[in-house]
Amino acid sequence: MTTAQSAQPGQSASARSGQPAQSAQPAQPGQSASARSGQPAQSAQPAQPAQAGQSAQPGQSARSAPSGLYARTVRGSGPGLLLAHGAGGGIEANYGPILDGLAARHTVVGVDYPGAGDTPLAGHPLSLDELADQLVAAADAEGLDTFALSGYSLGGPVAVRAAVRHPERVRALVLSATFARADTRTELAARIWQELHASGRHELLAQYLTLLAFSAPALNSLAPQQVQDAVAQVAPTIPAGTGAQVDLVRRADVSGELAAIAVPTLVIVTAQDELVAPALQRELAAAIPGARVAELATGHLPFAEQPARWLELIEGFLAG
Repeated sequence: MTTAQSAQPGQSASARSGQPAQSAQPAQPGQSASARSGQPAQSAQPAQPAQAGQSAQPGQSARSAPSGLYARTVRGSGPGLLLAHGAGGGIEANYGPILDGLAARHTVVGVDYPGAGDTPLAGHPLSLDELADQLVAAADAEGLDTFALSGYSLGGPVAVRAAVRHPERVRALVLSATFARADTRTELAARIWQELHASGRHELLAQYLTLLAFSAPALNSLAPQQVQDAVAQVAPTIPAGTGAQVDLVRRADVSGELAAIAVPTLVIVTAQDELVAPALQRELAAAIPGARVAELATGHLPFAEQPARWLELIEGFLAG
C-alpha cells in the first residue's frame, strides 16, 4: 500500500502528500476522499466514443467507452491493472484515494457497474459474467493484452470470475475485503441494505452503512456531529444502481472456482470488518492455491481508514 505511514481515519490523500488536510469526515461505502473533503472529485471528463483500436493516452483519464460498454476510468502507463469496485460504489469512490499511486506504475483501467458513475442502469439483474466480461472489454479497448486484477468487496468475485474466464490474460490477482460467497450474516446485512435503498430511506441507509462499514476505533474517533453531517452529505449521492449491485452480492458464488486460480494471488483481509467477516475473507484465501494473506487493521473501507497502507500492500505485491 504506500508509505510506512498509515493514514488516520478521515485523512485524505492530500494530507499524506503534505498538503493541508480537510477536517475529518467519515466516508460511506462508495464515497471517495474527495467527496468527504467537499472538493469536487478529480473525475475524468467524458471521452468521445472510442474508435476501433483507440485508447487513452498515457496519463489520460477517460469515463466513457464505445456504445454497449460500461463507462471506464483510465489512468497512468505501464503494465495493465484492472480494478473491480464494490456494491454501491464506483472506481473513483472505492479506489480514488489510491488511483494516482497505482497509476504511477501501471495503466489502470476500471469500469463503473450499471447505475454507478456514468454507466446507465441495466434494466436487468446483474451477473458476475457480465461484469467480468465488461471489465476485460475495457482492457481490450485500451490495448491491454495481459493485466493484473484488483477486486474490492463485490469486485472480488468479479475479479475471480474474470481470472477464470480469461486465464491466459491474467498475471496476478489482488482481492481486498471480499468473499467467495456471502455467509448468513453478510446476506442479512445485504438484504437490509437492499431493502433500505428500495424504500428511499437513504439517510437511514447511510447511517446503517456507517455503522457496518467502519471499524469501531475509526468510528469512535469521530464526534457524533461529524458522523451526522457526513451522513446528510452522502445520502443524496447513493448510486441509483445500488439495489441491483447489492442483489448480486447476495447471489454471487465463486467458491467452486477458486481452486482453478493459477496466478499469484494476494488476499488483503480487513481484520476489523463488520460487513464481510475476516473469517470469510480468510476462507476465500485458503481455497486459492498458494495465495498470500496480508492483514489490514481496518473495517470494510481501507480507502477511508488506511489508504496509504492499502496502496503499499497492493504495490508491494505487484512489484514482487
